[in-house]
Amino acid sequence: MNTFPHVRLRRLRQNEKIRGMVRETHLRVDQLIYPLFIAEGLTEPSEISSMPGIMQWPLDQIGGEVKRVADLGIPAVLLFGIPNEKDEVGSQAYSEHGVIQEAIRRIKVESPETLIITDVCLCEYTSHGHCGVIHNGTVQNDESLNLLAQMALSHVEAGADIVAPSDMMDGRVGAIRLLLDEHGFNQTPIMSYSVKYASGFYGPFREAAGSTPQFGDRRAYQMDPANVREALRELEQDLSEGADMVMVKPALSYLDVIRQVRDNCDLPVIAYNVSGEYSMVKAAAQNGWIDEQRVVMEILTGIRRAGADMIITYFAPEVAQWLRS
Repeated sequence: MNTFPHVRLRRLRQNEKIRGMVRETHLRVDQLIYPLFIAEGLTEPSEISSMPGIMQWPLDQIGGEVKRVADLGIPAVLLFGIPNEKDEVGSQAYSEHGVIQEAIRRIKVESPETLIITDVCLCEYTSHGHCGVIHNGTVQNDESLNLLAQMALSHVEAGADIVAPSDMMDGRVGAIRLLLDEHGFNQTPIMSYSVKYASGFYGPFREAAGSTPQFGDRRAYQMDPANVREALRELEQDLSEGADMVMVKPALSYLDVIRQVRDNCDLPVIAYNVSGEYSMVKAAAQNGWIDEQRVVMEILTGIRRAGADMIITYFAPEVAQWLRS
């Protein structure tokens, strides 16, 4: 086998044009999904202290913000709601005039071309902060399914294009699919948070969404970070129940899981570059320890290289602008 000096691997690295021609993994703006937080009762955007540059948006301004994002070429947004009132069963989550339902209607007027994806989970709406109904201090799986399905249906009736269940209750994809189909929404895709780990990287999100559990934690329903075979079982279950797209969350510490999911299904795979991953980069950049643009692009390219077709990221507007330059 011929080797150096006949083989010189640096020949294909010597300038940007050659590097671009042989580049194996590409990051494009149409692969990005931007998460947004909408809070009832706000009159002005409120910056999230642990997520520099990320806001909670008032209903009156969410349409304009989505239009700004759409003008950058970002095709889709993922919506999270913070209601004024919470109760034990998260009733505002499936109210016809809930914060997300109203946000969807406003976005459809101001930015009708944007794909609206809605997070389907009760944690932002329950007084206890857990993702389902509580009895005797335990989240009840089966009792929660109907409420989650009703939540998804209310989003679609308001105009949502895709629903994304993130609660990690067993059977929720099937319950949502059945109820949507029964109401004539058999063309609405389900983007399932199929592989969602009980991660320490969610801390800033819980400030942003007001969803910190009031007792205990979510390890009884979110996945153990040590497991990957279990991830494939979660994937298989969601595929059997009719998921149209599957997600791995978080992304950066779970690149091996993204690859396993990619290798074991033909559906679109989404990775969520979560709040803690965002905040670590922002903090390091603000201290001058890293080049933010270079590091962000490297991280997102790595997520794509691992097998993700799309990436949910708080960096989406910045990345869209960087890709244009």
